[in-house]
Amino acid sequence: MEANFKQDHITDKAERYKTFLRQFAPLIEGETHEISVLANTCAALKEAFGFFWVGFYLVENDELVLGPFQGSVACYRIKKGRGVCGTAWERMQTLVVPDVEQFPGHIACSSLSRSEIVVPLIVQGEVKGVLDIDSDLPAAFDETDKLYLEQAVRILAGTLYNHSKPSI
Repeated sequence: MEANFKQDHITDKAERYKTFLRQFAPLIEGETHEISVLANTCAALKEAFGFFWVGFYLVENDELVLGPFQGSVACYRIKKGRGVCGTAWERMQTLVVPDVEQFPGHIACSSLSRSEIVVPLIVQGEVKGVLDIDSDLPAAFDETDKLYLEQAVRILAGTLYNHSKPSI
């Protein structure tokens, strides 16, 4: 299914996410190929919101390994508890970081990164990976981003790992 995720005409952030989720759920419904679904998710988020960098890191042994991403520069191996991504993995919680320079142990994937949100992909109490989104603007992410990106990741988890119909 092909969809246009551009939303330049919608100015309210929550409405943009609601529109995104309505388009996103049917895009991945029934798909089971992990890399394809995650790559399409990255592309859709980047198109819809114009984020500076969107990527998935997948758990492989004792590291997060770069999976699909949309951006020019990326980290490729991250230990549990290291940087924003590794800390979100360790804590099993979404982290909203308004200023990456202030985050202890931050791993700089790009000097243009100013703020970040990392959402763990949790399946049956285990982190399978993390969604990492960077902005070149300070304090670009807030509770609205957290709420709706967590919904998007739950849809992903349901589709990829539980093979259940995604819900919005």
